[in-house]
Amino acid sequence: MKLPDDDTLATATLDTPIGRLRLAATDMGLAAVLFPNQKDVAFPKRDGSAKARAHLDKAVKALALYFEGKQKDFSGLTLAAEGTDFQKRVWNALTRVPFGQTRSYAEIARAIGNPKGMRAVGLANGKNPLPIIVPCHRVIGADGSLTGFGGGLPTKKWLLEFEGLETPSFV
Repeated sequence: MKLPDDDTLATATLDTPIGRLRLAATDMGLAAVLFPNQKDVAFPKRDGSAKARAHLDKAVKALALYFEGKQKDFSGLTLAAEGTDFQKRVWNALTRVPFGQTRSYAEIARAIGNPKGMRAVGLANGKNPLPIIVPCHRVIGADGSLTGFGGGLPTKKWLLEFEGLETPSFV
């Protein structure tokens, strides 16, 4: 993943129980949320435009409230994730998975009208530039197992347990 090449780009960091998140926004909306382990993404400190900063400030506040247990969805944020039409359909479906619930890759595939597209859903899920906001951590294997996650499986486990779910152990 890389940040949008946009003159309006604004960046910020937020310390959370899962580590320091890095966020980026443009005039169009929130463009990226990066986990602490995503060191391979260049992340310049940028003040950006006033409009981008407003999107960013709103996202930082929403995430802070989420980690305080005071916010369960991010429907009030303007999102500007860059991706293919298919990826955007998957990400849109992810936003409909409620706090404290999970869905399998097959369920997401069916929800977007592509019942045999579980693998493609998994790939799109892995390219989600707005984790937590677009809750890809809520997608699990059909057998209930925790599967790959950009922030690492311990982070996925923490997020699901934070949302009140029991999770299986993993090696």
